[in-house]
Amino acid sequence: MSMPRRHTNIFRSVDWVTITIYLAMLLFGWISVCGASYNYGDTEIFSLTARSGMQVIWIGTALLIGSVILLLDDRYYDTLAYVLYIGFMILLFLTIFNPHSIKGSRSWIVLGPIHIQPAEFAKFATAMAISKFMGGWHFDINDSRSFWQACGIVLLPMFLIICQRETGSALVYLSFFIMFYREGMPGAILFTFVAFVAYFVVGIRYENELMFGTPTYIGPFTVYLMIQIFTILLHRSYFRKQDTERMWMTGIVAVTTILGTIVSCNFWHFNLAWLQIPVIIGMAAFLIYKFLYMQSRSYLLLGAFTICSFLFYHSASFVLNNVMQDHQRTRINVLLGLETDVNGAGYNVHQSEIAIGSGGLLGKGFLNGTQTKLRFVPEQDTDFIFCTVGEEQGFVGCALVLCLFLALIIRLIHLAERQNIKFARIYGYCVLSIFLFHLFINIGMVLGVTPVIGIPLPFFSYGGSSLWGFTILLFIFLRMDASRNFAKQ
Repeated sequence: MSMPRRHTNIFRSVDWVTITIYLAMLLFGWISVCGASYNYGDTEIFSLTARSGMQVIWIGTALLIGSVILLLDDRYYDTLAYVLYIGFMILLFLTIFNPHSIKGSRSWIVLGPIHIQPAEFAKFATAMAISKFMGGWHFDINDSRSFWQACGIVLLPMFLIICQRETGSALVYLSFFIMFYREGMPGAILFTFVAFVAYFVVGIRYENELMFGTPTYIGPFTVYLMIQIFTILLHRSYFRKQDTERMWMTGIVAVTTILGTIVSCNFWHFNLAWLQIPVIIGMAAFLIYKFLYMQSRSYLLLGAFTICSFLFYHSASFVLNNVMQDHQRTRINVLLGLETDVNGAGYNVHQSEIAIGSGGLLGKGFLNGTQTKLRFVPEQDTDFIFCTVGEEQGFVGCALVLCLFLALIIRLIHLAERQNIKFARIYGYCVLSIFLFHLFINIGMVLGVTPVIGIPLPFFSYGGSSLWGFTILLFIFLRMDASRNFAKQ
């Protein structure tokens, strides 16, 4: 008798607030696709020969898919999680050998006029598999074996997608580490990731700039100083009562930095980086010694952070200058302000910034954007769809779109936290993490503050694969949430 009741009440229990936000995004997204793909003189925006007309088909099928998902029993998702994951991993592997190459990527399966990208659908399969694994009674995120097994579930599709030469879609899987953090992953791991990004940006950006007229380069000097400071901060986090050790490390760093700078600037000009390297080695050696003496795993991890930070900085510089291809290196240099290439690697971003800036406060109006109509912005209805919003709807339109995404993110947090089954809560945070990553990177690359890696803006960018993938991802969670009152405690 419970099964009919579950299906009868499902539409009464579903979160209509989130669905309303979803429908509003679909509407605004279609308007944006119309503006981005419209040509002067077109009269049939609903024609299947036009991008706006095809987007109506994608939206209609997405709504149908969402409705079917809500009608399915939510217990299927738990039961089929591993099956779907294995199936999509096999599909991703086979796609590597796909003979069809689109813009240098082999991530698309071509079925006549229809192009399908399995990487978009592998997201929800990976989210379900990692949720089932972490939701099991045997899982403990503080156990290194369990943690690395969970990382393996996430990194496998990432590796397969990279083999398809689709780096942008692969990087999306790093968003799962946000969910890991919510589920108890030590904050030091997230801090390490942020620190490594800072090493790369600061080290590469100021690699060849001299400091105060001395032979010291700002990039290495700053990165070495950051490694020392971050090590001290992590020491404080792990060993709050070891004030003496921390005072000694802080004193050595301060004295060598201040006195070294004074001597190098006024008396004997030398590269301060050569003075910092022995300090870093000494800190790492001290931490390893404390590990061997006290058998404390935290000292080992802290020493590993110091060593890996130093090695990462030098390996990142080597990879950028000797391993990356010219166009990849140029994109990074343009992003960091080392090169100005408005006609090459920086062309997309430059034209996107012009389009957004020309919109002003209220925009030029629907279908009146000149940058988009004259096709100055490449990929303007897919990866760079947000610039169409900025040009036609202005600052007000951009703010409204961002408010919609903010409302969706806040709602997803609320829904995830009210789940009474761990599987559903973890899946909810997977959905949240993926949306956050897409939002931050897509809008960031349109504004020129993040690398151009080619990922769509959820529910706005043109295309069936991304729209269906995001719809499936969201509606599976809505189905789980709708049945939470029927779950066994």
